[in-house]
Amino acid sequence: MTICWCVFDLSNKETQLAELLTQSEDLALWQDPENAQRLMKNLATLREEVESWQVLRQHLHDTLELAHLEDESLRPELESEIETLTAQVGEREFTSMFSGAYDRGNALLAIHAGAGGTDSQDWAEMLERMYLRWAEAHHFATDILDFTAGEEAGIKSVTVAVNGEYAFGRLRAEKGVHRLVRLSPFDAAHRRHTSFALVEVLPEVEDTVEIEINPDDLRIDVYRSSGAGGQNVQKNATAIRITHLPSGLVVTCQNERSQTQNRENALKVLRARLLAIKQAEREEEISALRGEFQKIEWGSQIRSYVLHPYQMVKDHRTDYEVGNTQAVLNGDLDGFIEAYLRERMGKG
Repeated sequence: MTICWCVFDLSNKETQLAELLTQSEDLALWQDPENAQRLMKNLATLREEVESWQVLRQHLHDTLELAHLEDESLRPELESEIETLTAQVGEREFTSMFSGAYDRGNALLAIHAGAGGTDSQDWAEMLERMYLRWAEAHHFATDILDFTAGEEAGIKSVTVAVNGEYAFGRLRAEKGVHRLVRLSPFDAAHRRHTSFALVEVLPEVEDTVEIEINPDDLRIDVYRSSGAGGQNVQKNATAIRITHLPSGLVVTCQNERSQTQNRENALKVLRARLLAIKQAEREEEISALRGEFQKIEWGSQIRSYVLHPYQMVKDHRTDYEVGNTQAVLNGDLDGFIEAYLRERMGKG
């Protein structure tokens, strides 16, 4: 089991924790409050992770001692302990795949209807329901920040904050174009239609030096929130539209009754998109994340959901597929997420 600790890099994490503890004891630390808060937050997170590993290590040690007693009357207890340990190590193995800087944090999930008219807007709403159910099953808190209804049915776009540990690490597997094949409920002839929607996943980032927004670079417009058909749903102008002039990025937020809250949420989304651009520049993939989204149409999808003439959901990046489409549309996505993460680890 020594190999296990090496694979999960426990020794390195304990070293990092000792270094952070030393830094936290520096009397000059709080001369820079923002940096101090950031360090203390990282310290708390790392301490929690290391302590959980140390508890697991002690649990393993106790179980081995129990096994060495070679007492048959203790076999049921030993089997139960081994089963618990196996599950705990499996969970640690899964979370070890979240190696990105923002994987442990919250996520911003945006869904945009693509080619396919009303069918695609209905498909976007189906995806929204799927992700909300997935989040509920994992006890993640969700908050709809912005919502634009479809003209006849469904939604044109929605932005959802998903809050919980490893929310971004899990959801980043969902970024890309999702394709639906079904008999259209909006076609009088009931013909088969193909619809597309884009899922955008961004990490929630704090207002740090890395993403510094100059207020002079922003144009902020205030307007009334609108519902289906463009009807105003509030008498007061509380909806916010922020345009970041240097990049051309436009962010809207209208779901809160408070103009201040909508402004804060819009800035949160803007920071996340600016971070995505900065990361893309580092990776020489500017065109993929600068608001010039990949085309939401045939040939660019990451996953296909086929409801007719047969039932199947297939991820084209990993070839992982299932036949129970209803379970997937009800939020059963963990198989796809784990397959994607393992594929990335294999390539990394």
